Amino acid sequence: MTPIALTIAGSDSSGGAGIQADLKTFSALGVYGASAIVALTAQNTRGVTAIHDAPPEFIAAEIDAVFDDLKVRAVKIGMVSRAVSIEAIADALIRHEARDIVLDPVMIATSGARLLAADAIEALKGRLLPLAAVLTPNLPEAAELLGAPIAKTEDDMAKQGRALLALGPRAVLMKGGHGEGAESVDLLIETDGTMHRLPAPRVRTRNTHGTGCTLSSAIAAGLALGKPLDRAARDAKAYVAAAIAAADQLEIGGGHGPVHHFHAWWTRVAPPTLDV
Repeated sequence: MTPIALTIAGSDSSGGAGIQADLKTFSALGVYGASAIVALTAQNTRGVTAIHDAPPEFIAAEIDAVFDDLKVRAVKIGMVSRAVSIEAIADALIRHEARDIVLDPVMIATSGARLLAADAIEALKGRLLPLAAVLTPNLPEAAELLGAPIAKTEDDMAKQGRALLALGPRAVLMKGGHGEGAESVDLLIETDGTMHRLPAPRVRTRNTHGTGCTLSSAIAAGLALGKPLDRAARDAKAYVAAAIAAADQLEIGGGHGPVHHFHAWWTRVAPPTLDV
């Protein structure tokens, strides 16, 4: 049966993050992608200029329509800007007994724009974290969820990951992309105490738009393919590292450009010949 993953997130009009990044990632990794759009954003590589939220009842209708017909094996949740949207999503996922939920607590865009209302953080923690198979915060997001300083060391990351586990997810992937050093190290921490260290060379590029969306959707794709969480996380890390390394091959916009979701494919395909 064709593996299917559902992304529940916001739309990025420039195509580098959000729903668009998730669907590109699913496709690149051999998974059919379905989507429920929570919000429309007017944005480009320089920033977000407007956000239009979908009504919560429509978000629920999107999720219902997907689950009523498709055999969804994994779910990725990204940008959810309002508490009412979070409530609608949580109720729908419980109603459909959704499994293998990857929660990316998107709070601030790469450009610096805030994407999650301050009053929605408690709803995120109370309703969505307990449903998650894995939570994937970056260092600033983890700090905000815990009301703590941003982790500076791997020991700090491990401590914060364990603190986030206490809020209900079955695993936490602490992303080290905002850290320093020659390596970008993520830590996957599971409820049984197991911790996996996921290193990759740190790539110096400004083209990192959509990195978090891409990593979380790559993990969801791995879970949809039947991989255990640790393997799904390792493969997702490798995919994203390669997409970042290839990002400068693209010339997209004048700000923080996107990672190269199809880095493994575009170099294999000869450019089309146009008859003039």
